[in-house]
Amino acid sequence: MKINTLYRLLIALVVLLNTACETKSEVTDTTEATEFPYLEYTIGQFQEGYTSGHFTIEEVVQAHLDRIDAIDVNGPAVNSIIQINPDALEIAKSLDQEMQEGQIRGPLHGIPMVLKDNIDTHDKMPTTAGSRAMANSYPLKDSFIAQKLREAGAVILGKANLSEWANFRGRMSTSGWSGLGGQTNNPYVLDRNPCGSSSGSAAAVSANLTLLAIGTETNGSIVCPSTANGVVGIKPTVGLLSRSGIIPISFTQDTPGPMARTVRDAAICLGTMTGIDSTDSKTLASEGKFLKDYTQFLKEDGLKGKRIGFFKGPIGRNYKVDTLMYQAVELIKSKGAEIVEIDKITEPNVGRNSFEIMLYEYKDGLNTYFQSLGADTPIRNVAELIEFNKRDSIELEHFGQQYLEMAQEKGDLSSPEYKEALATMLKGSREEGIDRVMSAHDLDAIIAPTGSPAWKTDWVNGDSFHLGSSSPAARAGYPNITVPMGFIGELPVGISFFGKAWSEPVLIEIAYAYERATQYRRAPKFLLREE
Repeated sequence: MKINTLYRLLIALVVLLNTACETKSEVTDTTEATEFPYLEYTIGQFQEGYTSGHFTIEEVVQAHLDRIDAIDVNGPAVNSIIQINPDALEIAKSLDQEMQEGQIRGPLHGIPMVLKDNIDTHDKMPTTAGSRAMANSYPLKDSFIAQKLREAGAVILGKANLSEWANFRGRMSTSGWSGLGGQTNNPYVLDRNPCGSSSGSAAAVSANLTLLAIGTETNGSIVCPSTANGVVGIKPTVGLLSRSGIIPISFTQDTPGPMARTVRDAAICLGTMTGIDSTDSKTLASEGKFLKDYTQFLKEDGLKGKRIGFFKGPIGRNYKVDTLMYQAVELIKSKGAEIVEIDKITEPNVGRNSFEIMLYEYKDGLNTYFQSLGADTPIRNVAELIEFNKRDSIELEHFGQQYLEMAQEKGDLSSPEYKEALATMLKGSREEGIDRVMSAHDLDAIIAPTGSPAWKTDWVNGDSFHLGSSSPAARAGYPNITVPMGFIGELPVGISFFGKAWSEPVLIEIAYAYERATQYRRAPKFLLREE
């Protein structure tokens, strides 16, 4: 069931006709959006097809590579993939052979996925963070999670573009832009922004260029692109998944996480990546708390009997988002949950301290990562990176590198200022923040709108965030799941479910029940712009 030459010619013809007509709406007709043979497929559908012999892993991988070429590179030019794995088809063939011999590696056997390009793979692909300075940086080994995904049978199609250095390089940055990969576009409306640093990961999943993607989040970089691109994103408790082999920002707040079109697929992917990693001390705290299978919590009645806090901090900034959020609240009530309104979770000083922590940990983490690359590393420290950017013709074209420069001025992690900021931030976000609020109201979870509809990409003024709810969970290092909540015009928005440390099981239960009751996810149509 390969996409044949005729299919790709039809795509090119449709794009040409639409361009010639200077349409104000769709870039393509339903050919691209609906005739892909695996449109909106799930892990279960792929596994059933492999088992029944309806198609092979090689055919599925080839179809996705063809779609990337037709939609991401050419056609609408979503530009979500920064590099293709040259061994993807060979990996697919070997997985087909294993299936024929009765060997199934794990829950992701033959499932196509992409990794954000700050996640190390030891193969023919460099790991770049989107930086031209890292264009030829080849890690000495797989990241812990890349290894886990391969063991589970995933086919890594390639790497996803990202906001360069995970969107922590300079002020007035534009999400989805990197010096190496250019600008990723929102597949729903192409002049809109994909949001967050895991922008390419979310856009690729939404556009059906891959089934799964792995993003990373320090504050908002999984949940924001997920809401803007109409997909599910799980930002786990820090320590549930290893960060070893991931280009860092913050040791305290960083975590990878799965992005998918359904809660079920995201939950399956999450379970394949958990485990203790001796090279990431944060994972030691997950002992006795992590699971290998989260599908047991996929319950359609998962909202029944739950007490859920409605965080109203983001309310009042966009009445269209407010309307969808209040509709979600009524739906959640109708499914048997009790809603408790919450006006505030943390004090303002938590944010200030979080920023200071990020600067200290950014310098320490980057320098440690550069050293892990061995003698052939293209950049040896933050100071060299700053100088490279100054000399390069593209890197500072649209925005600066103030955060790198501020980080370089910081001392080491033994600094009293760092230690004080860390202690204050953790106390304010945890025992005086989410833990306090949830215990006081006996809550199972907290809900809030994830963000506003995607803004128009603007290289002059940078990003235009209007509202968000990622910070309480991000600063505490606690889990957060976003699920599609509806559409404003042609643009999707999501609802977030977050809670205490290690509460992934109950959050998955609640998020899945909400998703099953609403079914808001729909494939993008690649509009040039909204009417």
